[in-house]
Amino acid sequence: MLSKRAKYAIKTILFLYENQNQVPISAKAISQAENIPYKFLENILRDLKSHQIVKSLRGAEGGYSLGKDPANISVAELMRVIDGPIALIPCVSENFYESCNECKDEETCRIRKIFGQLRDEMLKVLKSSIIDLSKL
Repeated sequence: MLSKRAKYAIKTILFLYENQNQVPISAKAISQAENIPYKFLENILRDLKSHQIVKSLRGAEGGYSLGKDPANISVAELMRVIDGPIALIPCVSENFYESCNECKDEETCRIRKIFGQLRDEMLKVLKSSIIDLSKL
């Protein structure tokens, strides 16, 4: 299940994308517009900033803007930054692989195969950019 943090991160990036002509935008304005608890949003913005997805400007007229081209920000990237692996089991994760202790042979493991297929199908959709998502 998508965490609230990841959902709020996606909403935040969509909001920044759709309001690019008004940047920088304060965390308070984002919080109010997207109905995200302010303190929760601050932590999310900190994570997004540390991964250069957003950038910030300090001061009275400060706030946040996108840190990179929105065409290069995918839903999958946001989910990974906030929640970690997308795969439902660690042995099929592309970026956070771990072998299963109870598994004797990954190549013949039927559970691994089905969840690998599921990951592949999910990633086809989740690799959509913020621009793609804004058009839905």
